[in-house]
Amino acid sequence: MSISPDPVPASFKSRLVQVVLLFAKLGAIGFGGPAVTIAMMQDEVVVRRKWLSQEQFLDLVGTTNLIPGPNATEIAIHVGYLRAGWPGLLLSGIGFIVPAALITGAIAWAYARYGALPQLAPFLQGIKPAVLAVIVAALWRMGKAAAKSWKLVALGAAVAVASLAGVNEILALFAGGILGMFWLQADRLRALLRRPPGMGLLGLAAPLWPLAQVAWPAVAASAAAVAASAEVSLWDLWLFFLKIGSVMYGSGYVLVAFLQGGLVEELGWLSQQQLLDAIAAGQLTPGPLLSTATFVGYLLRGLPGAALATIAVFLPSFVFVAALSRILPRFRRSPWAAAFLDAINICSIGLMAAVSIELGLATLSSWPAVGIALLAAVAALRWKVGSAWLVLGGAIAGWLAYGLF
Repeated sequence: MSISPDPVPASFKSRLVQVVLLFAKLGAIGFGGPAVTIAMMQDEVVVRRKWLSQEQFLDLVGTTNLIPGPNATEIAIHVGYLRAGWPGLLLSGIGFIVPAALITGAIAWAYARYGALPQLAPFLQGIKPAVLAVIVAALWRMGKAAAKSWKLVALGAAVAVASLAGVNEILALFAGGILGMFWLQADRLRALLRRPPGMGLLGLAAPLWPLAQVAWPAVAASAAAVAASAEVSLWDLWLFFLKIGSVMYGSGYVLVAFLQGGLVEELGWLSQQQLLDAIAAGQLTPGPLLSTATFVGYLLRGLPGAALATIAVFLPSFVFVAALSRILPRFRRSPWAAAFLDAINICSIGLMAAVSIELGLATLSSWPAVGIALLAAVAALRWKVGSAWLVLGGAIAGWLAYGLF
């Protein structure tokens, strides 16, 4: 199966407009973190618009987990590339990022002016159980496509358990992918081991070549990372967030550790309370959590700082996806690489399942939340209600349940 953009779209301009409008909408309603936005993308791109097959989307989820940067943003960028070529790659990412950046920037302005964050808690209390239902619906659909054999089911379950037990998500993903590849290709592995001395080692090295092709952007990014100096200038701000965007693995929540160590402990640019407020602003707003960079940039250097910090933290994702787009079409042609992708895909589902369990334990703490989650789940699975309507309904239900009484 090939994953490459349509060479001559029937209506290129129409496709480009569709891409921009879709990801701008998702960027404006994607509350709840990367698992939620990925689930929304799956619903819109696979179920409703049928731009990609379930397997193609799973391949994107699996491979973007292997490169640095915010996973949901990188999936949006790659879908834009597949739908509308290089202009789609650029504009889908911009469309997804800009709504969150504008909302976060407005909150940063209000924070700098009034010294407090807007009171959006009632709305968020209703949105969270609704987006939990969105994730569960997406997991059900993607899980059915990814679970091609009992080995893959066992592998996904093992990764979910490992993640819940505290194993680093990147370690679990890579280990599951490599072990799963050899497990799925056990017959080929036994054949390689039976070859004459020397030939077996060369054969065993061959499956690792596709992994090296995916890993090289991460190595290059790490080598290019630059330490920021103690003085807060626009250049220093640019370098700091460019470094974070280049080397940050995993979900956007890993950003918290980077900002704590860099902005508070090492550089002293922000106080602990300011950092907590910046992170809260990123969580209050839809879209990628990395929009926290917009808030920090505004606090430090106003509008120019907000713009530069936002561009710097997301720029590496465009570069990584552009590199990945040249590699991914060749992956499915190799039995070893295809097995690795199948393993990575089910491991990604396992990680999302673990996030869903943790989110459920934190979210379903009251009867109104349980009720909102159940109603949203039925609406999503039984009547296939769109994620945008579920989020809107959850916000209204949260306001009615928690804001009025």
